[in-house]
Amino acid sequence: MILSISGVILLGVIVFLFFRKDGLKASHALICALFGFYLAGSAIAPSIKAGGASLASLLGGLRI
Repeated sequence: MILSISGVILLGVIVFLFFRKDGLKASHALICALFGFYLAGSAIAPSIKAGGASLASLLGGLRI
């Protein structure tokens, strides 16, 4: 749960920075958000979630 909230916040910050610095239009951000909501309800959502969890565990195991 904490990872998903952190991921949402991180992606939100990235979208905000793109919006402010790189000229991302509000309509583009809205389309991306709607795409994410529709993708979350699709049949591929469990695979995406498992891939995200795998990537998080990989990054969490790295020792710098």
